Amino acid sequence: MGWFLAQYIWAFLAGSLFFNGLSYSYKAPMYTFIKEATFAPPILRYDYIVIGGGSCGCPLAATLSHGGEVLVLERGGSPYTNPEQIKINKFVHALVNTSSSSFSQQFISTDGVLNARARVLGGGSVLNAGFYSRASNRYISETGWNETLAESAYEWVENKVAFEPPIMQWQSAVRDGLLEAGVLPYNGFTFDHLYGTKVGGSIFDKEGHRHTAADLLEYAYPTRISVYLHATVQKILFKYNAEKNRPQAYGVIFKDALGIIHRAYISSNVKNEIIVSAGAIGSPQLLMLSGIGPAKHLKAHGIKVVLDQPLVGQGMADNPMNILFVPSPLPVELSLVQTVGITKNGSFIEAVSGLNLGLSWFDRLRGIFELVSNQSGLPHKFAPETMKSFANIIRSLDNSTLKGGVILEKIRGPRSTGHLELLTTNPNDNPSVTFNYFKDPEDLRMCVEGMKTIINVINSKAFSRFRYPNMSVQALIDWMLYVPVNFRPKHRNASFSLEQYCIDTVLTIWHYHGGCQYGKVVDHNYKVIGVEALRVIDGSTFYRSPGTNPQATVMMLGRYMGQKIIKKRLSQEEVK
Repeated sequence: MGWFLAQYIWAFLAGSLFFNGLSYSYKAPMYTFIKEATFAPPILRYDYIVIGGGSCGCPLAATLSHGGEVLVLERGGSPYTNPEQIKINKFVHALVNTSSSSFSQQFISTDGVLNARARVLGGGSVLNAGFYSRASNRYISETGWNETLAESAYEWVENKVAFEPPIMQWQSAVRDGLLEAGVLPYNGFTFDHLYGTKVGGSIFDKEGHRHTAADLLEYAYPTRISVYLHATVQKILFKYNAEKNRPQAYGVIFKDALGIIHRAYISSNVKNEIIVSAGAIGSPQLLMLSGIGPAKHLKAHGIKVVLDQPLVGQGMADNPMNILFVPSPLPVELSLVQTVGITKNGSFIEAVSGLNLGLSWFDRLRGIFELVSNQSGLPHKFAPETMKSFANIIRSLDNSTLKGGVILEKIRGPRSTGHLELLTTNPNDNPSVTFNYFKDPEDLRMCVEGMKTIINVINSKAFSRFRYPNMSVQALIDWMLYVPVNFRPKHRNASFSLEQYCIDTVLTIWHYHGGCQYGKVVDHNYKVIGVEALRVIDGSTFYRSPGTNPQATVMMLGRYMGQKIIKKRLSQEEVK
């Protein structure tokens, strides 16, 4: 999944998993060009400054290094510091760790859904469930990407990070249940997005080692790239371009882990530029902090307006996810997302399985609640008292080992959108994000159809050995209404409907996007409209999430646009 399944559902996951892949022992890359920002000089100069070393920023920077000098500023640490911590059996720990050095930063949307942002080199690919699947041909065509170049960019990514997973008992049962439920045809193993049921790729290798977007830095020209970690960009610097009659980006201010300020500049060469690749939350936030956004909102925070752009922060969307947990009378393997059903009703069906619902996980979950309850700007309904009551519910739950798994549905799109606003001018703080889950009735219709498909899978003959015969699907649904999966009110006493179930139990699948949308905030070359020498290249430019899971396409986009930028640079040099 490009970014992730909701973390609190992964409570029961533990163990080990083996994947088909290359026969070698994993060895973490040793990059000489990755350093802590505390070692950066006070002033730096590069041809390209890439803000954010995430799923898009890493392949982008690696590609750009073959045409110029590249600086990458990543606010998080390195996944290679302790490679064991990102193995598949450490999935839960990496995902819900709330320490200051963790790879994720928790936040709650105003919709009452717990979410997270990546804070690590490699971005969401360091935290997600590893599913690798391309966008549909239609998506690529409608976005205006060159199909041949996109195909080669996907292959470039896949040669480093994508593997074919084995399909064991749980995933096989879900696969066969989907076919029995009519999600046809069976397309076998493929990276392609096709209607029916298929097995997708994984970024976990046969030994359970995660291969992240940071691995794509192996493609970089090592003497032309510098990556600084724990480098938090405070703002982008602008000057006035009289010839173009518009602002022009020329540098950035960033702080290292000790709070020391550094400045990085691009030279006056017209080919040089700053590229924001900080993700769907970070990119619109940084544009606003730098003075590009709705003028009234910026002025309210005391930010000097560089460009009044009311569309920055608009169009925020998150594909809603709804699930059913299915206890199993039989032991099941640990599996993350491998099988997917791509329905014509607009929903995607996926599954995970595993063991061990342990006290340590509940302690971490309670820590998340306590952490976010101390954040400024939380809506009144998420006040500390409310958060503590949820923590008490978590503490009271039975911590015994469970057997079983989760079957989930994610809807296509979505159509419902929201917005992002600043709460503070500190780039380390989370902004306020509203996704407006199910605001559009079509989204709710797709969720209901997806839940019906899940119910059919659970009731299928193929899946029968993994469910208790005396436990009805309605009992599973009722149980979910008592699990604190989000902070929305639960309508337990109302007459049952799948519509209300979708609304009450909605989770994030961490496939959020928007905020700097293509054609509104950036043009067809991902240049910020109305500004010189500044682009945004990442998922914040998307109108809808690509395919079933976006990570493959986000990584592809970095390679794709890197190639286009370098080709343009070289052609200009040839003309001269």
